[in-house]
Amino acid sequence: MRTKVTKRGQVSVPSQVRKKLKIGPETELEWVVEGATVRVIPLPSDPIRAFRGSGKKGMVKRLLGDRRQDRQREDAS
Repeated sequence: MRTKVTKRGQVSVPSQVRKKLKIGPETELEWVVEGATVRVIPLPSDPIRAFRGSGKKGMVKRLLGDRRQDRQREDAS
C-alpha cells in the first residue's frame, strides 16, 4: 500500500490498515524512526488497560504469599 505526503506534511492511513488495527478518529499514532525505516504504532486510548495481563502469570498469588510470610515473621518477632 502506498500513500503520499501532502504539502502540509499530512498522510492518510489506508482504510484496510485502519480497519485491521482499529484506528479511528482521535487515535494517536507514534512515529518511530529506525535508520531508513519508519514504524507507525497506534497507541491505546487507555494504556493501563492495554498493559493489563501482560505480566507473568501467578504474580498476584506470589505477592499475596510474600505478604503472608512477612506478617508471620512480624507476628513471631
